[in-house]
Amino acid sequence: MPFEFKRLKIPEVILIEPKVFRDKRGFFMETYKITDFANFGIKENFVQENHSFSFKGVLRGLHYQHPPFAQGKLVRVVKGEIFDVAVDIRKGSPTYGRWVAEILSEENKKLLYIPVGFAHGFCVLSEIAEVIYKVTNLYSPESEAGIIWNDETLNIEWPIKEPILSEKDKKWPSLSKADIRFYYDELRR
Repeated sequence: MPFEFKRLKIPEVILIEPKVFRDKRGFFMETYKITDFANFGIKENFVQENHSFSFKGVLRGLHYQHPPFAQGKLVRVVKGEIFDVAVDIRKGSPTYGRWVAEILSEENKKLLYIPVGFAHGFCVLSEIAEVIYKVTNLYSPESEAGIIWNDETLNIEWPIKEPILSEKDKKWPSLSKADIRFYYDELRR
């Protein structure tokens, strides 16, 4: 199998390490293979792929979309390095309000699978970063939502103290005031 799958402290969030084949010409790797992912239990239908470019210190997030346009994500970095975060926002979940984070980079080539029911964000650690992520639902501006990056109850240990934020990301509410429409029991069916 060209992938190693590892469940994180929140087991629905999965770190994926692809097998990288290197030689004097460079390298080759598979970044997604429906059969291998399905065999591990990731049976998503990815319908859109996004590519973002950001400078050092930029923080994007914490984003999610409301049902029925909720998105699962498969995130990877093709240039630079990021601190990637997933926050459990499934009401009734034993890990509600907890977060996990991983360093994703062009060097380590790791991917992070973040299912529906999680808010997602990242900050750029390198001079620049290019992030590519597949999503399980189309972008819907009317369904867009978020949580403020520095929510005190989440207490995310971001590696930067004064990030560069979009105007929208500066105005998201705290988790306690956010409009959360995800329910753990419904998503487990």
